[in-house]
Amino acid sequence: MTSAPLSGDPATTPAPKKRGSSAGRTVSAVLLVALTVVLVLFVVFNTQSVRVSLVFGVVDLPLVIALVAAAVLGGLIVALLSLRARRHR
Repeated sequence: MTSAPLSGDPATTPAPKKRGSSAGRTVSAVLLVALTVVLVLFVVFNTQSVRVSLVFGVVDLPLVIALVAAAVLGGLIVALLSLRARRHR
């Protein structure tokens, strides 16, 4: 009496493929470290306080916070406009 092999049987299940190579992981790690160093230097060199005039008042913030907030708001605007453009196609 023979039975069909089970789907979990190691003899019939193909070996899982490796994701990425060790060289790819090394490059990713080096890029991550380099980006981290650049970001830390950016924060360290932009600690002076700046006056930001908002619609509802004026606040004093560290320059790095003002720059990051401007970048995030700019990214949100671009994302919203691209979503709007996709819907109209």
